[in-house]
Amino acid sequence: MSADQNRPDPAAKRTPADARPDWHETAPVVSIEDFSIDYAGERPVHAVVDVNLTLGRGEILGLAGESGCGKSTLAYGITRLLQPPGLITSGRVVFHSREGYDIDLTTISGKQLREFRWDKIAMVFQGAMNSLNPVASIGAQLDDVFTTHRPTMKAKDRHARCGELLERVGVGANRLRSFPHELSGGMRQRVMIAMALALDPQVLIMDEPTTALDVVVQREILDEITRLRQEFGFAVIFITHDLPLLLEISDRIAVMKAGHIVELNDAYDLYTDPQDAYTKRLLASFPSLTGERGDFIRTGAMDDRLEEGR
Repeated sequence: MSADQNRPDPAAKRTPADARPDWHETAPVVSIEDFSIDYAGERPVHAVVDVNLTLGRGEILGLAGESGCGKSTLAYGITRLLQPPGLITSGRVVFHSREGYDIDLTTISGKQLREFRWDKIAMVFQGAMNSLNPVASIGAQLDDVFTTHRPTMKAKDRHARCGELLERVGVGANRLRSFPHELSGGMRQRVMIAMALALDPQVLIMDEPTTALDVVVQREILDEITRLRQEFGFAVIFITHDLPLLLEISDRIAVMKAGHIVELNDAYDLYTDPQDAYTKRLLASFPSLTGERGDFIRTGAMDDRLEEGR
């Protein structure tokens, strides 16, 4: 049986946690084992400490925690984008390709690492809507992904693919000639998502992708991510401090504090029966406009159980 046949259907209706298949166990795509990252200095900062996580193929794994807890550092460590003085001090990150081979990301470098990034694991960076080159058109910046990673691809095919990507994220191929300043914040964010999906990656890491957007555009982006995940079957690590947002879109949620994963559970179970005191404080910290303190589940939640459990 091929890896594609083993891939779970992300569009399948979600079931109670005790009946739901453990995608991270039956079809893992990334395994993080005893992973630690320090920022070197006179007094080293232990930013990520002995993290163990497994991401299932087609799964959305939320990573929540307050600012400075190590969420983005973990993402940069996974993708080997850490800059000095950041340093991986222990552990490993193993990518399990759908083609049937494994890659230990802590052991590759140079050309092999450059070819791996964006092709197998892509990332939408924090503040991504301001990451576009202001003096290059949207089409030129999308085209650059293909000229770098698919050098044998013909110009006509690259152009068609760029237009198709913009259509898929709801921007429209007519924006290929536009410059970033001609697009709204939400449209620029969609362009960055299109760029991340250009090479059909198996994992998409999203670091605070909706923080600078208004709530209406946030909803549109979240719906778009969910739709694209269902269409392409990629796995997502979604990083944010907004725990209610994660409860709407995630299959599982890992809560991070001071570099440690203090709780990891099914999204619904984490909401209804949090185990760690820090998770309980996070859940209680969100005000409600209409109900009790901490009663923050928004309309439009992706899981029917959230309504049944209220």
